[in-house]
Amino acid sequence: MAASVASAQTVRVVMHSDLKVLDPIWSGAYIVRNHGYMVYDTLFAMDESFQIKPQMVESWTTSDDGKTWTFKLRDGLEWHDGTPVTAEDCIASLKRWAVRDSMGLKLSQALQEYKVVDPRTFQLVLKEKFGPVLESIGKPSVVVPFMMPKRVAETDPYKQIDDYTGSGPFILKKDEWKPGEKTVYVKNPKYKPRAEPMSGLAGGKVVGVDRVEWMWIPDTETQVNALQRGEIDYIESVNYDSLPILEKDKNIRIIKGRTANQYVFRMNWLIPPFNNVKIRQAAMVALAQEEFLQANIGDNRFYRTCKALFTCGTPLASEVGMDNVLNGNAQKAREMLKEAGYDGTVVVMPQPSDLNVIKQLPIVAKAQLERAGFKVEVQPSDWTTMVNRLVTKKGPPSEGGWTAFATSWTQVDILDPLMTPYLAATCDKARAGWPCDEKMEKLRDAYVQAATPEEKKKAAEEVQRHFVEIVTHVHLGEWFGVSAVRSNIGTMPVPPPVTVFWGVTKK
Repeated sequence: MAASVASAQTVRVVMHSDLKVLDPIWSGAYIVRNHGYMVYDTLFAMDESFQIKPQMVESWTTSDDGKTWTFKLRDGLEWHDGTPVTAEDCIASLKRWAVRDSMGLKLSQALQEYKVVDPRTFQLVLKEKFGPVLESIGKPSVVVPFMMPKRVAETDPYKQIDDYTGSGPFILKKDEWKPGEKTVYVKNPKYKPRAEPMSGLAGGKVVGVDRVEWMWIPDTETQVNALQRGEIDYIESVNYDSLPILEKDKNIRIIKGRTANQYVFRMNWLIPPFNNVKIRQAAMVALAQEEFLQANIGDNRFYRTCKALFTCGTPLASEVGMDNVLNGNAQKAREMLKEAGYDGTVVVMPQPSDLNVIKQLPIVAKAQLERAGFKVEVQPSDWTTMVNRLVTKKGPPSEGGWTAFATSWTQVDILDPLMTPYLAATCDKARAGWPCDEKMEKLRDAYVQAATPEEKKKAAEEVQRHFVEIVTHVHLGEWFGVSAVRSNIGTMPVPPPVTVFWGVTKK
């Protein structure tokens, strides 16, 4: 066994975070999503032009009234245990996903029933037309509708799965998974890639190596040294302070991410002080983007300020309603806090001390909010512990809860009002922060019904105006990820919205 592993063509990488959770439906952490793409497959996928393309699906049709969607799976799809992928598996997977995803929830509200036509064919029968069906079941990021065997997908969506059988291009070596040390994947020898060339997350998932090892090295200097010595082949998220060293090394090339990311400050609507809308509004007036970008990125080649909620350079980008917010106006925010009756309740913010690209966000938020009169406490922890705290603790900080946190979303999670997870104001069904606002949900529904680009733009602007009024979250600027790879890696595609390891070869 040892000789076999030694002779395998292995790629060793350092990802942006340690992997401690293996259920990509239960957890919204990007490292868990990345793990999902290794092990599982999807019905549809997004290409590099942001277009939805078939993946596990061979063909599909839509009825004349737009209410019945029929999907036929590709022939020969198998789970890692050798059993065939069936329509029943896919239906069970979609049901579990829809409980935990904002787009899935909207789709389920329009759904009348799922129907099995035959072992490879199933239908979505809608009560009413729902334009973004493919965009929903083909969404590329959190929460991704990964397909799982029926027996696994029937797990309570609020409990973690314990069976990691997928049908994707890699197989998890569960016996070698050591949280805090490494995660190991091996090539799935029975995986059948699509014929089309790779494009973004779509096309043929052709695996060119035998084994991928995610090595967890929390210290950035140690990461860089390991890359330069050839102990690892790839760093997914390079510390920007390390770029001058890496850019001088002829054995290493730097890869800039194709899509932007957006920093976000998220409040807990359930407990003081952010259960008060006027205090949320004051926070949005107090905060300003540039300091967050400088503290976390520093190199202005890789960041930009942007007040557009749906990210700059995209069809729905707009600064409607943004004139008087995100300007760092501490004096105005202080006046607003006084009018709101702020009593000095401490804002408790967890800090992901092991995730370099976001760990300075709470520090900057603390400084900006304190200038406006807030009292703030930052509580460091590792990222995975923080995510679990955010998901499971709704109570006050005295009971292990939290008041606010800061994180980042990739652009393909936030392109429109339906996709953007933190706009979902569905009360107890919303993501951590749990906003509850009937008008926001009606405005998001109006976006779903919009038929033309002009109607979609108008609907998105109405959402953005209301967003400024209720403040589900605050966007803190945009940044681009940077990876580093050794020259012994033959091909390493420019990262799509998610770092994947099909299409990678090693010399």
